[in-house]
Amino acid sequence: MKISRRHILVLLPAAAVAWKHVLAGTPEDAPNYKLSEHWWGMLIDIPKCIGCGNCVRACQTENDVPDGFFRTWVERYHVSDYHLENPEVISPDGGKEGFPAVKAGEEGKFFFVPKMCNHCSDSPCTQVCPVGATFVTPDGVVLIDQQYCLGCAYCVQACPYGCRYIHPTKKVADKCTLCYHRITKGLTTACCEACPTGARQLADLKDPKDPIHEFLKTHSVQVLKPQMATGAKAFYNGLDGSVR
Repeated sequence: MKISRRHILVLLPAAAVAWKHVLAGTPEDAPNYKLSEHWWGMLIDIPKCIGCGNCVRACQTENDVPDGFFRTWVERYHVSDYHLENPEVISPDGGKEGFPAVKAGEEGKFFFVPKMCNHCSDSPCTQVCPVGATFVTPDGVVLIDQQYCLGCAYCVQACPYGCRYIHPTKKVADKCTLCYHRITKGLTTACCEACPTGARQLADLKDPKDPIHEFLKTHSVQVLKPQMATGAKAFYNGLDGSVR
């Protein structure tokens, strides 16, 4: 989609209105929620992930994600002595229905890696959006105001994690919202709630009592593609060097 300079200038006031609405205060359906008291992220403990697909199914049900598209998905890595730098990575239907059994005698190691929007504090997607439809909330969640989104797909191309898509019927950008409609009411995300092993944990980095702080001190936790310096807030424990 081509966007003219005149088009951008016309839409900028609308984007400003959207920003004002978002920053005006707490979500209307959660009057006791205080934006300034939270800074959200996610902890993903790779050794605990069993590739069951519960998180993918829960996300699709909770957020009405269209078939063939994913706000979160799971990849299975197969790293052998012969393919250390080029592992085999599969994600059949986003891992929604699990994965095929490992063949008897197949060498190397297998592990699962859940992926999602990293809710970056310095996100490339917000920088390229021409009308401010993509933004970071005061509590650290990257959202899309679909009322103002042009569907230009600039943000889809800019995301280094492949976490965005253009909705097939709405024709606007879509992605993980960290279940913002749930966490502002004191609930956890649908994917965390559905995970049977606790491989996913919602983390509030501003809450001194949140277990994430102790976990970060005692484990070698990393982010995906740290060289991108996006301020990613999806933290991975046990991240293999082959993961891309």
